Amino acid sequence: MAAASYVLCLVTAVACALLLGRAYRQTGSRLLFWSALCFWGLSMTNALVFVDLVLVPDRNLYGARLATGVVSIAVLLYGMVWEAK
Repeated sequence: MAAASYVLCLVTAVACALLLGRAYRQTGSRLLFWSALCFWGLSMTNALVFVDLVLVPDRNLYGARLATGVVSIAVLLYGMVWEAK
């Protein structure tokens, strides 16, 4: 059941990234671009969660999961600050 939850979170994050990317192409809003990049990073984080906890439970990928999550949020924060100027 946990594996299904991890996959659903991954699919949801990818869907959000795709929809945000499509909206960016249609409108050209830079904030949508940064949001799409953030969600691609969060998708990678969710993929790492699945790999870490389901596929190779004997390996510890906590550092990589944490790093991709922090970088993803930092990208969105940078985009928000940069677009506010």
